Amino acid sequence: MRSAGKPRYASVMTDPADFSQSPPQEAAPLDEFSLIRRYFHHRQGDTVVLGPGDDGALLVPPAGQQLVMTQDTSLVDRHFPADMAPADVGYRCLAVNLSDLAAMGANPLWFLLSLTLPEVDEDWLAEFSRGMFELADQAGISLVGGDITRGPLAVSIQATGSVPPGLALRRDGARVGDQICLGGVTGAGLLGLEQWQAGQRHGPAIGHFRRPRPQWELGMALRGQASACIDISDGVLADLSHILQASGGLGACLDEAALPEDPPVLAGCSADKQRALQLQGGDDYLLLFTLPAAQPVPRGCYCLGQVDAQPGIRLRQRNGAVGALTVAGWQHF
Repeated sequence: MRSAGKPRYASVMTDPADFSQSPPQEAAPLDEFSLIRRYFHHRQGDTVVLGPGDDGALLVPPAGQQLVMTQDTSLVDRHFPADMAPADVGYRCLAVNLSDLAAMGANPLWFLLSLTLPEVDEDWLAEFSRGMFELADQAGISLVGGDITRGPLAVSIQATGSVPPGLALRRDGARVGDQICLGGVTGAGLLGLEQWQAGQRHGPAIGHFRRPRPQWELGMALRGQASACIDISDGVLADLSHILQASGGLGACLDEAALPEDPPVLAGCSADKQRALQLQGGDDYLLLFTLPAAQPVPRGCYCLGQVDAQPGIRLRQRNGAVGALTVAGWQHF
């Protein structure tokens, strides 16, 4: 993990390129190496020979495994609110990457952190790293390097996991007749965002928005079982369409009656609002996967519909009528 660019705190140094000089002020700020040692050195797994602090990490890949790599960048006021607690920012930004590893059925191993800061705020860094490492410890993933630079607040994480050869979950394996399954109740991510924007700071949906729970255990359990898998970041309809397109342009029919009614996390929403949140909301970071028709649905998950050969996504309403759905979800641009 290293520093890049001209840091804002270089204003107290006579030469920004020389981090060995003492500032003229009475108290010296931490340089980038001190920041790394103080906030980003953490216990690591057996596969890490050399972690943060050098020009690169030395890692030992698990024998006989394939590596899965993913990366996401989170921008302030685009992917997380500026007034979100730094511990939640750290947790949430890592969760997004762990969810991608889960969608591939990967066992989390290592991650790199690229952190862009408008200024050095040690209280913010302490809380950010605390939240990030709280989730890292739960997942058993090690921070092995990265960089720190100056600019508008942004967090970019590259995560790596491992999977046995031939058992990675992919988007392109769905088949006609497969069950379409969800790893839990969707909609809390978007509802939590809406409530946050309305000034609320507490409640089940807010809690999910602040700290989504990536399903890496479920992803690994689906190895050799699921025919296709994706994590729900953009909404059920949008992400399901990715699976259908990758699997040869298939379609799907969803069952409105299969949607959980009045789940606690969506309390207070009308039936129409709940349906919209569950089908179109993003930021859930639950797994959406397809299973062969004879395969039992894992505990805690539910079947929402079936893959078919007719392109497009349709919804069978509770009265039996079937209508086409417009695919909508989170847009990055």
